[in-house]
Amino acid sequence: MNRPPHTPLTSRQREILAFEARFWRDAGAKEQALRDELGMTETGYYQALARLLDEPAALEHSPALVNRLRRARDRRRGWRTATD
Repeated sequence: MNRPPHTPLTSRQREILAFEARFWRDAGAKEQALRDELGMTETGYYQALARLLDEPAALEHSPALVNRLRRARDRRRGWRTATD
């Protein structure tokens, strides 16, 4: 079965995936590293990450990470829907 071609990840998108794959002991350290290493705000980072989770190239690049993050997103969406 032929898959339609997808746009390859940019270096920035690969950086975001690599950053998210790291283990963080506390949120404060991650927030500071976002600013220092990626030059991004927390809001901008999570918006970019959310868009990235829907990219086929992201799934191909880091399947375990992307699938884990998609499952977490889907659980949050289900929880929000159930509480509305």
